[in-house]
Amino acid sequence: MTDDTTFSPKLLADKRILITGGGTGLGRGVARHLVEHGAEVHLWGRREAVLAEAAEEASAPRPGSVHFHTVDVRDYDSVDSTMATIWSDHGPLTGVLNNAAANFIAQTKDLSPRAFSAITSTVMNGSFHTAHAAGKRWIAEGLPGSILSTLTTWVWTGSAFVVPSAMAKAAVHSMTMSLAVEWAKYNIRVNAVAPGPIPTDYAWEMLNPTDKSSVGATQTDQIPAGRAGTIDELANLTMFLLSDACDYLTGQTIAMDGGQMLAGPGTFAGLTNLSDADWEQIKESSKAASASSKSQRTV
Repeated sequence: MTDDTTFSPKLLADKRILITGGGTGLGRGVARHLVEHGAEVHLWGRREAVLAEAAEEASAPRPGSVHFHTVDVRDYDSVDSTMATIWSDHGPLTGVLNNAAANFIAQTKDLSPRAFSAITSTVMNGSFHTAHAAGKRWIAEGLPGSILSTLTTWVWTGSAFVVPSAMAKAAVHSMTMSLAVEWAKYNIRVNAVAPGPIPTDYAWEMLNPTDKSSVGATQTDQIPAGRAGTIDELANLTMFLLSDACDYLTGQTIAMDGGQMLAGPGTFAGLTNLSDADWEQIKESSKAASASSKSQRTV
């Protein structure tokens, strides 16, 4: 257990929460906090070994409280069938955290259609697939629910050099506002969080792979708060939004970035001055990190 006493350890008692992209990074870090505050957690991802490790780590305070499923959120049939399995084997979810993402910095002129699709289908399609598969079940059974998506402040500003991600996350921002209105009558809330820099291993390998890429959204020296955010802080906001503390809150994307966006958009515009040779080095570093990750996938 952590020493954090901001919330009651029973805040999420009787909650059953799904985290997509839950094997690594922010999703993995948040999972532990949900468990410590009473939730049963389900982790989705494409790498079974990584998910198993994450589940064991997150369930340490309450063994048996975390389950994992290998799911490719880009595939609706896989999402829907796994959602049905959760419903039948464990009971209805109460909340969904759309956290699965894919991203890397690149010059847009060099992007292949496959690379564009890999990012947009994971972020946009995956978020919709998961929200839809849970939402239609809540509606059919007359159950309340909460959908929360992890976005970035690029949804308001856009960002050079991460165009597919910026486009896809803007789409999920739009989904958040749209479904909030459509599904409010069913007692389903739809919100999003837009965290500023919170360093995690794989994400930083893709977004800040070389010494020359250390500008823009991954840097903290221009953030008014003077530091990066922490997973603990993100978890606190996430838990509040997935709890019953404010059922009137819906349709909102909440920035948590230490004032970064207000001081100057936290984007990758500063990479404009890189040379083609710099970009080639970035490409090779990103490819190596991606290959390492891909080798561990089971779906």
